[in-house]
Amino acid sequence: MLKIGLTGGIGSGKSEVSRRLAERGALVIDADKIAREVVEPGTSGLALIVEAFGEGVLREDGSLNREKLGQIVFADAEKLARLNAIVHPRVGERVAELQHSAPEGSIVVYDVPLLAENNLAPMYDVVIVVDASDEVRLARLAERRGMSEEDARARIKAQASREDRLKVADIVISNEGTLPDLDTRVAEVWTDLLERQATPQP
Repeated sequence: MLKIGLTGGIGSGKSEVSRRLAERGALVIDADKIAREVVEPGTSGLALIVEAFGEGVLREDGSLNREKLGQIVFADAEKLARLNAIVHPRVGERVAELQHSAPEGSIVVYDVPLLAENNLAPMYDVVIVVDASDEVRLARLAERRGMSEEDARARIKAQASREDRLKVADIVISNEGTLPDLDTRVAEVWTDLLERQATPQP
């Protein structure tokens, strides 16, 4: 099994890369998706979040209002740390279950937004960073997610800097061009990963 850590700042296009790797045969374990699952209604994760941040973070149907929670935690490092302490252990348990069930010889891609922030690079055989400038990411967040510039900048600031992410990269996928450009680069990276998989790990 070749374990790949895939990361990139918000708006970098990491999900596009993740989808393309899955299409080529990678088993993708999406930490963000799992993070949503562990705070669904009825979970202990959601109960602890309500206890920590109040009923105001719930929608009328009892589900988590992620935008409201985001506004609270992204502006306050202490609150963000409190949220992470609730969510991360639960995500870790679920990831371990999925990894255990992966077929032998798989290329397993862990889609981990906060890989650099949480010093997780040593857990993976290869770290791939999807990279785009802050300006490109701000434009994408405004255009595709309808975020205000202030909100987008706060999200970017809450994550590792571009430099810190690039420091942990074994492979960089620059994503400032077109989707066909991205297809070409992902195809190159997939070939690289297949070669690494075929070579015994030291």
